[in-house]
Amino acid sequence: MRNKHINPSPFKRFLPYLSVYKLEISGALLLGISGGTATVVMTYFTGKGIDTMLGKGQVDFTTLTRILLLLAGILIVATVSQWLVQLLGNRMSYKAVAELRKDTFNHLNTLPINYYDQTAHGNIISRFTNDLDFVSEACVAIFNTLFSGMTIVVISLLSMLFLSPVLTVVVLVATPLIFLVTWVVAHTSQKRFSEQQRIVGEISGFVNEVIGNQKIVKAFQHEQESQDTFESLNDRLLIVGQKAQFASSLTNPLSRFIDHLAYVFIGLVGGLIALKGTGNLSVGMISSFTIYSSQFSKPFIELSGITTQIQTALAGLERTFNIIDETPEAADRPDAIVLNQAKGAIRFKNVAFSYVPDKPLIHGLNLDVKPGETVAIVGKTGAGKSTLVNLLMRFYDINEGAIEIDGHAITAYTRDSLRQAFGMVLQDTWLFDGSIRENLTFGRPDAKEDEIIAATKSANIHSFIKKLPQGYNTVIGSAGIKISEGQRQLLTIARTMISEPPMLILDEATSSVDTLTEQTIQAAFLKMMTGKTSFVIAHRLSTIREADTILVMDNGQIVEIGSHDDLLKKEDGFYRKLHDSQFSE
Repeated sequence: MRNKHINPSPFKRFLPYLSVYKLEISGALLLGISGGTATVVMTYFTGKGIDTMLGKGQVDFTTLTRILLLLAGILIVATVSQWLVQLLGNRMSYKAVAELRKDTFNHLNTLPINYYDQTAHGNIISRFTNDLDFVSEACVAIFNTLFSGMTIVVISLLSMLFLSPVLTVVVLVATPLIFLVTWVVAHTSQKRFSEQQRIVGEISGFVNEVIGNQKIVKAFQHEQESQDTFESLNDRLLIVGQKAQFASSLTNPLSRFIDHLAYVFIGLVGGLIALKGTGNLSVGMISSFTIYSSQFSKPFIELSGITTQIQTALAGLERTFNIIDETPEAADRPDAIVLNQAKGAIRFKNVAFSYVPDKPLIHGLNLDVKPGETVAIVGKTGAGKSTLVNLLMRFYDINEGAIEIDGHAITAYTRDSLRQAFGMVLQDTWLFDGSIRENLTFGRPDAKEDEIIAATKSANIHSFIKKLPQGYNTVIGSAGIKISEGQRQLLTIARTMISEPPMLILDEATSSVDTLTEQTIQAAFLKMMTGKTSFVIAHRLSTIREADTILVMDNGQIVEIGSHDDLLKKEDGFYRKLHDSQFSE
């Protein structure tokens, strides 16, 4: 759920990230003043050069040469200043966006699991790539225009007032019109840019999903349906994007049109004044004034030219800050204690839970697990088996009742210590891009070599690793070699063994391996689970025969409880039916 308080605009929220770089801003401002001053001075001497050539009816080559050399020097100063402004602008922009990206990622780590369950992963990734890239590019463009433009505007205005107050009024009348046109167009089209970035996020999420599951798509001949869905999203982006780009692209030509009208009036009014001889305006002065006028309006025209970039960046900032506005997991209690050396006594007391308020899943659940017991959980799909584990790990908080570990409610422990007390092997394997050794020691970086090898031998994966080009240092993942799903499963099992947690959760941990390997791993699991409270979720009942207690769940309730032999004695029992369906000839 997003925070309820009203947040300031994305631009205002981004300003603190830029304000950190005061030294760079000061340097860019000074360089901008230097470059802007040089540009305006160059304009002055250009007009003076024209007077030199035309004012006396003949060319004064000595003065003209001196002016040209001076112009060359000023041009070098302006060019170097502009280059340094761009350098500092790039530095500020990308560093500020990097800080925002880091803060956003840090906040992601504080969000509850239900946020990830309800949000497409590709959509989240899009905010770190597309959206924030647009922000950095827009910042660079704004800085390059802003720092040099401010000085040019001020000096050009003073110079125009000095040359002709009357003509300056003509320019000042046109400038607010440029602002007005830009604001009106930007304001009316901003919603379309927000919608555009939202659809880009949807496309990223869809493409990420389809590419990651391409085998499933091909196996079920779903290529055409995927293509149709993508084309539908792409067509929506085309329509919304065209409308957004068209509306935003009007700002620059309209601003130039108003600016060019100002040139016409400057020429008209200036020509009349020069003909009448009432304003002491020469041809060179009118030329200089026209150039000053163009320099004065240039920063505004350039800003209107990057309106599309600015609006796209604002839409990207809004989507990024939407993540930061998501409510994080509730903080640990002030008096929360650290769960050290857990014994493993677990109790569920009248637990009630539902993912959706009006659709209860678990209610009135009671369960006592003694230290060192192995508890197997079986039942039909959707019975609540994995939900039980999610509640135990505090991935979700219960609605009613209490869950206790060693006599204390799990809410009395810090989340980190609670989750660290459990070792998990899930049906969905996860390995990151890196070496096999790094993946194996993910939960315990200080593990010794002999402990790593012992765990991989127990998981029946050591011989496979030794056959790889670099052994345990072989890189796997998108940047390295690809391994099968079963091998990935074995690596995650070995990783859990290495971490040596006091309690275990095995959720279909052997679902991706063959029967022979499963028997080997089962022996390793039994050894690993000795003296540790363990929860085993399984569909294959052959893997849980030795469990101390078997819970049979249906519709969020424990419908049967007992040992394997005891449950088989109930001829019409739920467990007996499950068993017979798997082992009947």
